[in-house]
Amino acid sequence: MAIHSISLTVNGALEYAQVASNVTLLTFLREQLGLTATKSGCSAGECGACTVLMNGEPVNACLVLAVETDGGEITTAEGLARDHNTLDPLQAAFIQHNGVQCGFCTPGMLISARALLNRNPQPDEEEIKDALRGNLCRCTGYVGILKAIQAVVEQTRTK
Repeated sequence: MAIHSISLTVNGALEYAQVASNVTLLTFLREQLGLTATKSGCSAGECGACTVLMNGEPVNACLVLAVETDGGEITTAEGLARDHNTLDPLQAAFIQHNGVQCGFCTPGMLISARALLNRNPQPDEEEIKDALRGNLCRCTGYVGILKAIQAVVEQTRTK
């Protein structure tokens, strides 16, 4: 297996690494960088538990090879918190509106929601549902998740 040198920015920090050709971004994040918020669910791009932002767009980290990220920028759920002390408004809203049950899907949901709000700060309910269509939750029925995202949208309206 070929080994590749890569450099990329992860949650604002420049990272240099040696990775094998077959190592996924998910494995790289979890095993080499210790960023375990990104979850391994289906390993087939169906559940969204491994969703991260790659160059500002949501991707399934289980389907992206680490070598494909060379020169890129990755944001995980850990990177949403400002200065590692202040929660992103989405993170706070998920807590406040019971958008978290077991928590397994939460990082992927947060990333998909952040991607939506970055490109459209005022989505309607259908646009929110559409943005989350690649993220599966077995616990909440999505009610708390939708309420949390809608609360952040409402906060931006009142500012």
